[in-house]
Amino acid sequence: MTTGGDKPFISVHPDDLKFIFELEKQSFCDLKVANNTEHHVAFKVKTTSPKKYFVRPNTGVIQPWDSFVIKVTLQAQREYPPGMQCKDKFLLQSTIVHPHANVDELPPDTFNKDSDGKVIQEMKLRVVYMPTSSTQGNLEDEVLLKGSKTSPDATSAVQLLEDERDAAVRQTQLLQQELDLLRRRRYRKTDPGFSLMLAFVVGLVGIMIGFLLNLSLSSPSAE
Repeated sequence: MTTGGDKPFISVHPDDLKFIFELEKQSFCDLKVANNTEHHVAFKVKTTSPKKYFVRPNTGVIQPWDSFVIKVTLQAQREYPPGMQCKDKFLLQSTIVHPHANVDELPPDTFNKDSDGKVIQEMKLRVVYMPTSSTQGNLEDEVLLKGSKTSPDATSAVQLLEDERDAAVRQTQLLQQELDLLRRRRYRKTDPGFSLMLAFVVGLVGIMIGFLLNLSLSSPSAE
């Protein structure tokens, strides 16, 4: 959002400062600032948390229809913000300056709104933290750890649920074993296939033996 004039002097991409957040690691975001006018435009970057961010350059002059890249560094952090939500804000001020103005020669009151006839435009940018997969897992572990430290009742409740889960698993295993045993017993009682087959084979062998004996007894003896 731009204030201080109808047509914005500059445009910024992206609209938000997005940082991939990991503990003990720096993160970077590039802002491309484009001059939308035929004039020289000076800019200045401010933030609500100057100790957390390193902005280079934080002040500059862009030539007509030209663009510039501002590099913003998020310093390494030692802990996660609540819910990975960031309340930090950036303010990008811009104003038209004299042709061929040099950043080192800008007057101290360049971005002073009280100057007569000077138009100062302001663009507010919010900060977004983007977690990695490892960040998400570590964040969940940290939440659980904090919960265990700050809430003994919650720890007891979790332990109780785990005990009940283990008991339910053991009960399910016992029921499965009993069900398998019943199935085997039922199979032995109700399926006569094996017994009938055994009787058939034994009977067939007996018939063949009897047939061979009868054949041998009825055949004439050799003189």
